[in-house]
Amino acid sequence: MDEAVQVSRLDLNGLIEREWLATNGIGGYAASTIPSLNTRKYHGLLVAAMAPPVRRMVLLSRVEEVLIGDGQRHELACNEYPGAIHPQGHTHLRAFNAHPFPRWAYQCDGLTIEKQLRLLEGENTVVLSYALLAGDRPADLEVRPLFAMRSIHQLMYQWNGRLLAERRAKQHYRIPATSRTPEIFFAQTGEFEFEPLWYLNTIYRREAERGYAGLEDVWSPGVVRFRLAPGQVVHFVCSSDPIDLSAVIDRATAHSAALAKPKIDAFADNTLDRLIRAARQFVITAPPDGSGEKLSDSSVTCIGHYPWGCPSPRAAMIGFGGLFMATGRFAEARSLLLSMAAMQRRGLMPSGFPEDGSVPAYNGADISLWFVNSAWSYLRYTHDDATIRRHLLEPILGVIDTYRNGTDLGIGVDADGLLSTRAPGLPTTWMDAKVNDVVVTARAGKPVEMNALWYNAVCIAAELCQRFDQTSRARELRMLAESIGEGFNRRFWNEQSGSCFDVIDDHGNDSSLRPNQLLAISLPFAVLSIDRQARVLEKVRDELLTPMGIRTLAPNDAAYMGRSSGDVVARDRAQHNGAAHPWLLGPYVSALFRVLGRDQSVQEIASEALESCLQYLSDTGLGQLPELFDGDLPHCAGGAIASAPSIGEILRCYFEDVLDRSPRDLPVPTRATLDATNVDIPAPQPSTDITPHHA
Repeated sequence: MDEAVQVSRLDLNGLIEREWLATNGIGGYAASTIPSLNTRKYHGLLVAAMAPPVRRMVLLSRVEEVLIGDGQRHELACNEYPGAIHPQGHTHLRAFNAHPFPRWAYQCDGLTIEKQLRLLEGENTVVLSYALLAGDRPADLEVRPLFAMRSIHQLMYQWNGRLLAERRAKQHYRIPATSRTPEIFFAQTGEFEFEPLWYLNTIYRREAERGYAGLEDVWSPGVVRFRLAPGQVVHFVCSSDPIDLSAVIDRATAHSAALAKPKIDAFADNTLDRLIRAARQFVITAPPDGSGEKLSDSSVTCIGHYPWGCPSPRAAMIGFGGLFMATGRFAEARSLLLSMAAMQRRGLMPSGFPEDGSVPAYNGADISLWFVNSAWSYLRYTHDDATIRRHLLEPILGVIDTYRNGTDLGIGVDADGLLSTRAPGLPTTWMDAKVNDVVVTARAGKPVEMNALWYNAVCIAAELCQRFDQTSRARELRMLAESIGEGFNRRFWNEQSGSCFDVIDDHGNDSSLRPNQLLAISLPFAVLSIDRQARVLEKVRDELLTPMGIRTLAPNDAAYMGRSSGDVVARDRAQHNGAAHPWLLGPYVSALFRVLGRDQSVQEIASEALESCLQYLSDTGLGQLPELFDGDLPHCAGGAIASAPSIGEILRCYFEDVLDRSPRDLPVPTRATLDATNVDIPAPQPSTDITPHHA
């Protein structure tokens, strides 16, 4: 197994701290720990998006396998019950690898069996395959599927409903829907024996640690029996849809080969390859409204965080440069931008799509500004003037005009050109944690990163107007940008601390040292005066930088919380008041190169800043980066186990800054790669220079 985890070096606690993730491209996923001991209610071998990409349900929670050789039964599963770990299959586990799909190797008395898990792209189907790799004799294998059949946020408990498995055809079975559970299908290449029963009191220790209920009952319809000869492969398949067993196995085999290849083959860089594989798991091609209808060309969205995160436009826009541009996913990027533009409402873009499939929320004041930045990134990489001119310029100007004139969420512009946002009881920036309807990090007024994004968006709009022959509008926008820049540097600069205020308003300025000011340096159009940028960077480096990310608050602040652990209240308070977020390393690294130049010494500094996160990606993280780490040593991981902003921004800065791969290093897209909708688009030509006129 390539990049296999050295299982023998870890005890059970070490094994269950490492969580793997596999995704199916429509919002569904599989996730658990290395020994397949589920520690979260969100873990499962088939978590299906019943109305892609939302309404996700844990269908197949886990399986229990028993390998039988020479009359000896060797249990391979691993579960936690009150006061006991049973079975203890981790004692037979010898190797695990999450790439290109989860694989386990077990050894029992001279027998070696490999298990593989593969999710089919674009459908809610999981294929579990078992092969007897070593031994001079055949063996028997029993596989018992255990179903939870409930929403990802709920738990299942034993009940008196009529649960059963019906035989549809040879080797194909159906569990009919009930008033509480969905219809499920399973098939296998062995023999199924009916033996329905409940397994009671499974413990999910991470839920209990997080202050939630963590006890569940799961149901099994029976057991599948296989006879394995050395070298033989057998399969168990579970799906939300009827199964054509041979066709499913063929598709799983073909998809496995595709997963083994990186998205970009041009660069022989293992780190880049890992980041690209990680980024692939967040991009979703499914209706963002949860309708479940046939996919349209513009049905591209992004899961913000696994395992519990919903489709998140903010995450998609923050991570856009890495998730889409550095990976060469230009058609999906175009579709995402077009769909975002179509959902604009009074200048605002949606902030999230609820898990229940209801209407999207519009609670983020920053998302439309990130959208403008993403459109600029798209143009830099693709030179697709036609899409920008015909479909995105008007929405971009709409954002500028509505924000300038005032819109929802208390968004408006004062005489100094600066942008404010005030929505009582509602956090409108990325620091959006709430505890019992109380905003944890109150930032009403003029947040620093909002105004950095505002200046950047106005400058981009001016450049686009100039590019597309709207010279008078370009002149007007440049005057507005000049006003914003002057007001920003006059109002936000805190000379005493040598950094920017985090928020300014009519009642005073918030001098808390936070990382949001990095965007005033790192964005394509930097609003902070050049003579002040080095001081900010030094301040962030000395007080906020950790090996795993940038702290959200300086440790010497009275409100600082260095541990993101405990119940939901404690975690939410720490999330933006001390926790270190990996995604902020992206702006930090870009700021390093802008301030210090692009020589070898700066590249080494930047590489060092990313080193620990990249090591976590390839080791403990099993190919993913979490939402956050503790601000205090030893910087334990917290939040969601996989984060689109974390991967997106680290991939972007690694690709663009550390590797110095400018957009010219990617192939100029052809009409075919960009034509993600039915709009008539001429083949893009290599563009004229789009270097900012007044960066």
